[in-house]
Amino acid sequence: MARYIFITGGVVSSLGKGLMAASLAALLQARGYRVRIRKFDPYLNVDPGTMSPYQHGEVYVTDDGAETDLDLGHYERFTGVSARQSDNITSGRVYRDIIAKERRGDYLGATVQVIPHVTDAIKEFALAESADLDFVLCEIGGTVGDIESLPFIEAIRQLRNELGREQTCAVHVTLVPYIAAAGELKTKPTQHSVRELTSLGVQPDLLLCRCEKPLPDTERAKIAQFCNVRKEAVIPALDAASIYSVPLQYHAEGLDAEVLRHFGLASPAPDLARWDDIVDRYHHAEGEVTIGVVGKYVGLQDAYKSLNEALVHGGMAHRVRVNIRWIDAELFEGGDDEIAARLEPLNGILVPGGFGERGSEGKIASVRFARERNVPFFGICLGMQMACIEGARNTAGIAAASSTEFGPTKEPVVGIITEWMSEAGLQKRAEGGDLGGTMRLGAYDAVLAGNSHAAAIYGQTAISERHRHRYEVNAAYKAPLEAGGLVFSGMSPDGLLPEIVERPDHPWFVGVQFHPELKSRPFEPHPLFAGFIGAALRQARLV
Repeated sequence: MARYIFITGGVVSSLGKGLMAASLAALLQARGYRVRIRKFDPYLNVDPGTMSPYQHGEVYVTDDGAETDLDLGHYERFTGVSARQSDNITSGRVYRDIIAKERRGDYLGATVQVIPHVTDAIKEFALAESADLDFVLCEIGGTVGDIESLPFIEAIRQLRNELGREQTCAVHVTLVPYIAAAGELKTKPTQHSVRELTSLGVQPDLLLCRCEKPLPDTERAKIAQFCNVRKEAVIPALDAASIYSVPLQYHAEGLDAEVLRHFGLASPAPDLARWDDIVDRYHHAEGEVTIGVVGKYVGLQDAYKSLNEALVHGGMAHRVRVNIRWIDAELFEGGDDEIAARLEPLNGILVPGGFGERGSEGKIASVRFARERNVPFFGICLGMQMACIEGARNTAGIAAASSTEFGPTKEPVVGIITEWMSEAGLQKRAEGGDLGGTMRLGAYDAVLAGNSHAAAIYGQTAISERHRHRYEVNAAYKAPLEAGGLVFSGMSPDGLLPEIVERPDHPWFVGVQFHPELKSRPFEPHPLFAGFIGAALRQARLV
C-alpha cells in the first residue's frame, strides 16, 4: 500500500521544497522503502517546454519524452529513480484535458467545475501508477495563498479525507527569518503560513523550518504550540554546505524518523554509506580544475542546473573540485584578444545546448580556440552543432557553413528535422508548426563506432540518451567534415542522424546531440562528464 506525503511551501518561494522532497525520498530509500516523487505545477502552461529559461530555469526531459520542471532533476539525482511523464502535471495540462473531454461530450451535459472535475483530475494524477510503491511524495509548486494553487490544495484536502491520516502526511516548508537588528529568529511568518494552510482544510503534520541560525528549543516549542504539531515534528533546516549534505543533515534532525513515526512504520537503520561517500568526495577534494561554460543563459544558473551538477559529479569521480566559469558567448563576438584573455586560463571548454542565433558566433569561436589550442572540449546539443559548423568553415573549406535555425543559408550543415524514427514509429513535424512538445524528445538509441573515443568512454557501442532538439547536423556533410578531421563516431540505429562527433587527433574533443547531463548522478557520474573532467585534470597538470 502506497502512502502519500504532500509537500507545500509558505511565506516565500525558493525555500527548497524540491530539494527537501528529493532528500526525504533518498532517506526513505536508504531505509529500504520504494519511493517516487511527483510535482504539481500551478501555472497555465501545459509544460515548461516553451518557457524562457529566465522564467523557469532548465527544462528537464524524461526518458519517455516529457518536458518537465527542473525539480524532477533533483528527484532523479538523489534517488536514481527515472522520472516519467506521469510525474509532473500543470494546471495547463489539467485544464487542456478537461476542456478536450467537455468538447467531446464526455461529461454528458454536466456543468464542468473546479470541484469536482479539476480536483478529481489532480487526485487521479497523484494516485496513478503507485501500486508497487511504499511512498509517493507530491510537491506542490508555488506558495500557500497563491490563487493558482488553490485547486491543488483542495485536492490534497480531499485525498486526506478519502485515504485517511494513516495513509497521508502533510509536510509544510516555511521560513523562520533572522532579524539582525533584533538579534532574533522570528516565528510569526511560520505561524501565519500554517494558519493560511489550515484555513484551506489542510493541517500540516510536520513543519520543515528553513533558517540561517540554529532554532532554539524554546522557539521549536513555540512553533509547535501555535501550529498544532508535536515539538519533534518541527524540523530545523539550516543552510547546508552543499546540496549533497542536505540528506544527512535532515537525517540528523530526525526528518525521516518522524515521517515513519507518523505512519506507524518500522524504522530500519538507514544505509547512508553512499551519501557519506558523496559528501566526502565533494568536501575533501584533492585537486581542482576550471571549466568554462560558454553559453547564452549564463545570467541564470538554473538554466543549466543539470549541467552544473553533472560537472560536479565528474569532479567527484576524480576527487577534484570543479570551478565553473559562466561565460556569455556574446562577449566573444568582438575579437580574438577577448577570446584568448577569457579562455586561456581554462582547463576545459564546454558549449551547452540552447536555441536561437544570439551568441552563436561566440560559441563557434570558442570551439575553434579549443581545437587549435588542444584544450579539452565538450559540445552538447547546440554545442555539437557549433562544433560541426566550426569544422566545416575552418577545416573542411566550407566558408558559408551555417544552420537554418539562424536564417537561410547556402550551406545548411545544420537543419531542421521533420521526420525521424521512434519506438512509436515514424515521427513527422511541420516546419511552421507548434513549438510545444514537437521536438525530438526523450530517450533514443545510438550506435557507436567500435574503435572510437566515444566507445572507449562508454565501454560499449550501444547507448541510449535523452534528446531535446529541433535541429540536427546534416549527414550529407559527413564526408567533407570527416575529411577535415571531425569523425562521426555515433549515429542513430538507422544511420541517418549524427549523434556523436569527435576529433581523434585532439586530446579530448567530443560533441553530442543529446543531453548526457540529464542522466548523471552523484553516485554514478555520467561517463562523458567523468571523461571530460579527467581530460581537464590532465590539462591542468600540464600547465
